[in-house]
Amino acid sequence: MASSSSSSTLMMHHVFLSFRGEDTRLNFTSHLLEALKSEGLDVFFDEEKLEKGEQLSQALSRAIAVSNISIIVLSADYASSKSCLVELSDIMIRKRSHGHTVIPIFYHVDPSNVRKIGGSFETSFEEHESKQPTDTVQPWKFAFAEIGTLKGWHIEGGKFDRPETEYIKDVVEYVIKKLTNIGFESASEELVGIEYQKNAILKLIKQKDCRVIGLWGMGGQGKTTLAEAVYKKFYSEFESRWFLQNESLRKEFLSKLLDSNVDIGTPSIGSTLTQERLNKKKVLVLDDVDDSDQIDYMGVQYFGSGSKTIITSRDRQVLESGGADGTIHEVKGLNEIDSLQLFSTFAFKQLNPAVGFQDLCRRFVKYTQGNPLALKVLGSDLNKRSKSYWESKVEKLKDCPPEKKISEALKSSYDGLDLVEQNIFLDIACFFKGEPMERTKLILSGCYKGAECGINKLVDKCLINVSTSYWRYSTIWTSGIFGDAISMHDTLEEMGKDIVCQESKTLGKCSRLWNLKHVKEVLKYNKETDRIQGIKVDMSRMGNLLFQPSVFESMINLRCIFFYCPRSWLMKEDEDYKKLNTYQDDIISLLDELRYLRWDYYPFKSLSSSFNPKNLVGLELKYGNMEQLWNEVHHDLVHLREIDLFSCKNLKKIPNLLGALNLERLDCDNCESLVELPSLAHLTSVKILRLGGCRSLKKFPEIPNNFDELDLSETGIKEVPDFIEHLDRLQWLTLTNSMVKDVSSNISKLKSLKELELSGCPIVKFPTVDVRSPSLRFKSLRLMHMDRCKSLKLLSELPPYLLDLNIKNLYQFDSLGDDCYDVFWMLFCNCFNLNQESTNNIEANAMLKIRSLAKEWAARYGTEYESDYPPSLICCFPGNKISTNKFKYQSMNSSLSLKIAPNGGGGSRFLVFVICLVYNNLHASDPIGTTDLTHCRSITHVVFTCEYQLTATDGGNGGGGYEKLESEIYLSSFSEPVKCQDYHVFFLSATDMVKEDQNYEEASFEFDIRYCIFEDDVDMKVERCGVHVFYVDAESDTVATDGTDDTDATEKRHAGNKEALDMMVKKGMEDLKD
Repeated sequence: MASSSSSSTLMMHHVFLSFRGEDTRLNFTSHLLEALKSEGLDVFFDEEKLEKGEQLSQALSRAIAVSNISIIVLSADYASSKSCLVELSDIMIRKRSHGHTVIPIFYHVDPSNVRKIGGSFETSFEEHESKQPTDTVQPWKFAFAEIGTLKGWHIEGGKFDRPETEYIKDVVEYVIKKLTNIGFESASEELVGIEYQKNAILKLIKQKDCRVIGLWGMGGQGKTTLAEAVYKKFYSEFESRWFLQNESLRKEFLSKLLDSNVDIGTPSIGSTLTQERLNKKKVLVLDDVDDSDQIDYMGVQYFGSGSKTIITSRDRQVLESGGADGTIHEVKGLNEIDSLQLFSTFAFKQLNPAVGFQDLCRRFVKYTQGNPLALKVLGSDLNKRSKSYWESKVEKLKDCPPEKKISEALKSSYDGLDLVEQNIFLDIACFFKGEPMERTKLILSGCYKGAECGINKLVDKCLINVSTSYWRYSTIWTSGIFGDAISMHDTLEEMGKDIVCQESKTLGKCSRLWNLKHVKEVLKYNKETDRIQGIKVDMSRMGNLLFQPSVFESMINLRCIFFYCPRSWLMKEDEDYKKLNTYQDDIISLLDELRYLRWDYYPFKSLSSSFNPKNLVGLELKYGNMEQLWNEVHHDLVHLREIDLFSCKNLKKIPNLLGALNLERLDCDNCESLVELPSLAHLTSVKILRLGGCRSLKKFPEIPNNFDELDLSETGIKEVPDFIEHLDRLQWLTLTNSMVKDVSSNISKLKSLKELELSGCPIVKFPTVDVRSPSLRFKSLRLMHMDRCKSLKLLSELPPYLLDLNIKNLYQFDSLGDDCYDVFWMLFCNCFNLNQESTNNIEANAMLKIRSLAKEWAARYGTEYESDYPPSLICCFPGNKISTNKFKYQSMNSSLSLKIAPNGGGGSRFLVFVICLVYNNLHASDPIGTTDLTHCRSITHVVFTCEYQLTATDGGNGGGGYEKLESEIYLSSFSEPVKCQDYHVFFLSATDMVKEDQNYEEASFEFDIRYCIFEDDVDMKVERCGVHVFYVDAESDTVATDGTDDTDATEKRHAGNKEALDMMVKKGMEDLKD
């Protein structure tokens, strides 16, 4: 659920200029101001902009808020000025909260003295602290130190530095580039020098007959960065879009693009229906394609008119064969100016070369030939190095042939690593590219001392990056990557693999194996393998392979095994997918040095009795054939952090894990034969236990008190015992479709519980506890789902702090208490037996909630939310009437008009609109030919649209007389369809339905409800509509109504819980802001 608005903040100034007048007013700052103005830029400059009589702080704060960019000229005396520090603090607050662009210029001062508040700045702050309270000065110090960490220009001055006019020219050019790109989110850390190429591609995209655009260039030239920049510039124009960096995710891509599961097991797209549905899709980016067949596999040829596909490749022939013939853009290297700026960003953490290094910088730029990757890697390696180191490095590159200079520049950074760092780099290149950062650190820490420091060193040297993909699944782990993942440029990956291949011409003498052909040869023929440290192979790409049980015995240095299948293959359970096996039906021999074992479809009944897992960090045997892990009791499992036995159907028991004192995660989901667990109470490090689908498990497990997550869905467990109250760190408890009938009332005492899933349980009564204050009951619970709990008849009270309550399809539901407070989603779909008292309570609580939120929303009016969808509220319940006590203005169709109450107080106020709509699913028009949407539609993708016009008195609102606005609220965040049968009533409001009153006297509304499926919109008839207006006083935060609302009476009835309600609203808004 979310809402979006069409309004945006109006900026009055291009640049806000902050400076210390006594230092630079008559020299540098005046020249910079003149240069900015000569380019037609509007610059806020205090002497010109402040009107007589205005207070300085208010005027400056307003000016900062309506400026695109702030330039701070940090001079020697800047910190001595209290007004400068107040100004700077306000600027940095806006940077943190709104992403405001800030450009520092370090004018004749050392940036390190700014960061550390050293030199004369230390003295200035000591003087402030002697005159001002600590809590006043502290924010100034924080802002001052923070701006010292930003990249900008360092003007040292002196005879060896450049003229100030050159710096000013650079600053102005940079500002113009930033302003040209206003509103565009950076696709990478630095987008230097791509503006011209980006605009050229955008011109191609605007051509109607241009459907496929190719970006062609060498590795490291910036193809992906350019494609990402173009994509982010225009993707919002299309409803369906995708940036795909991994061709193996074809099934997930098509399923997501078509908004339904698609199972395509052949290279061709398949059914005519799938082709026709693709014909309606719009935009796709295919990154780093090396085979034109990959383009065909993605169905690009079926994309319809208006579709745009961007493909990047190093091979021009691939692009021509893939349909981009005639629209291929060659991605060229950066020019000298842009190269210098990018190089300086990484070498000096500023936008220009340091004094004394200009000539050396130009030589390095020349050798890199404008290749962005080489510039970043070289610059990072040279950062904080001595001048002699720079000179030695440049001499080494001078002797290389021109065609090898780029590769040698990259290789030189690898050569500068120590042995552990080099090994980590090679491991990432061969095994861990694209994998989750935390688990990679976990495994590598088991292999090397100081692995985390080594990884950080690689990040610092730009040899790897930390990023989050648009939509991408790990190849090693089946869960989606939503946190940090390791990324590495393809050119660096190839360099790393080439280094490994150069170790020996004999396969078994190379330290790492990843090539499918090489892995098969080594396993099948058991060649000399004593140097092998790791093996990784995608089993979905190989046929069945038999090998000797002793094949690993000679691999005395083997640390990691990755025998994995992609996520799309892991649902297969046929014998055909158990690819690796031995000649004899025996247990494979494994060496004790093994740190990580991943073997999907593990074919044996247990691990070898001779194997001691004392060094294991992670064990993953998904879809394995084991009945048990091992027979022995291993007391030395101190390194073991994760065990994943997902869908091991034959697994009957888990061994005693007494020695696994550092175990953090145990996943036994879908282990259908698992009957019992050992006591886990002593494993105080365990945070996650997953037992979903363990249907034979009847007893609630004995677990430590420090659990974060517990999944017991689809188990045979019938009771949640009283000792649940001791799990005081439990945040997520899932009991979906389990056999739970009885839940101890002690569950309400859990202090950390955030999400409770009880859907599909035969539970009869929701647990309650007799306490005076609601703050002691489910204090942290924010989400609760109880769908399909068909035995549930009584819900006398609800947790008071919920943000998401989902209760649907409860056909025998009789009674609802009136404690339903802080709920952003209140869904009572198909609860047809709700009595009138329950319906009244739902309505009253929804209005009370919106009334309270109205204050918060008005107080934050104009705030730009990081989420695409600002905060909103949806309440839904069966019915076909609109309460006259709640909604004075009503209509029997989809539109209405109303009069705005005059502003008697004369001060500033806000209007907060609440809408009520009634619709019946059976009246929807269905393009598929079915009239009853009960069987084929859900409200999972319903869009509520409110178009409204506000008319002002005396031609107000800037002289135009009226203002047209639009709000859209989406009900689209549920994993399971919500099928709404018969008539339902919806209460709706959102932050973009809050408007500052401009002497408006009339408002007119037009409502629309539509169900979105693929790119077809199914209109739903609005049977009735109503509007309620809250009037919020801007000064006192008091809320008035349109005169017919009984919310005041409801608020009195709930007075005992008023304090809790305020806490809820505050907490809810903080959560949404975060």
